Amino acid sequence: MKEVKIEDFKVTGTVKLDGSRNDWDLDASEDELEDHLEDTRKKLGKLQDTLYAHGKYAVLVCLQGMDTAGKDSLIREVFKDFNARGVVVHSFKTPTELEKRHDYLWRHYIALPERGKFGVFNRTHYENVLVTRVHPEYILGENLPGIDSLEDIDTEFWEKRFQQINEFEKTIQQNGTIIFKFFLNLSKDEQKERQLRRLDKPEKNWKFSPGDLDERALWEDYRKYYEDAINRTSKPNAPWYIIPSDDKETARVIVAEIMLQELKKYKDIKEPELDDDIKAKISEYRERLKND
Repeated sequence: MKEVKIEDFKVTGTVKLDGSRNDWDLDASEDELEDHLEDTRKKLGKLQDTLYAHGKYAVLVCLQGMDTAGKDSLIREVFKDFNARGVVVHSFKTPTELEKRHDYLWRHYIALPERGKFGVFNRTHYENVLVTRVHPEYILGENLPGIDSLEDIDTEFWEKRFQQINEFEKTIQQNGTIIFKFFLNLSKDEQKERQLRRLDKPEKNWKFSPGDLDERALWEDYRKYYEDAINRTSKPNAPWYIIPSDDKETARVIVAEIMLQELKKYKDIKEPELDDDIKAKISEYRERLKND
């Protein structure tokens, strides 16, 4: 099986999504991919235990992608061997009335993982510069000062949002949150096949909504705004990774490997040592327990 090299997926300069790959060959069978993923996620699970004991870092995993890109199944498979208390998943839907009475980052801020845990955002704060750019009328529902019509939602408005998002990520990173941002890069043809499977398989019907077809018709708009968002917000403290996602098994292996390789670079993440006084009396404590 080929090695997963982070530099093949990490965004460090300007990218064009039309030039980014939707498929990737790791030269491995389906069984080999499954075995490798199992091994990697067990290592990640053990690392999370150490992260918890260390108590100084949290990990935020952001997943974005078009409908059917595989976000749900990736979460299920990559985090399967984690301690259930060590990972918390948030799936952000249309903002509630309460959420709309706060700034757009509020609901994401209060969902951030605590130190020692992984937090997974299934769709993220980037929806506020993606779906709202495709459908700017949604911004009017936020009841913002100075935004009274679509004409008020201009280039300067989006510039400020990108700046706010970059500052949000910079702040949480400086306070101990390690950020991973994955864009699951799906081809339009593969999306079509996956949507057809939702219709063809009764057990998958519940996932289908007629609105999915309306959004698919806006494919080019979404791609344009994804590209802009990635280029404006891939920073050294919070880089984007573009993950070829036409094959779900390969995408899962790549995502898991990137996280493991990057987290291993944090040499200070280790289990705390016992106090010298306690360490010196371990034999005594052991005898007390045996004689209890």
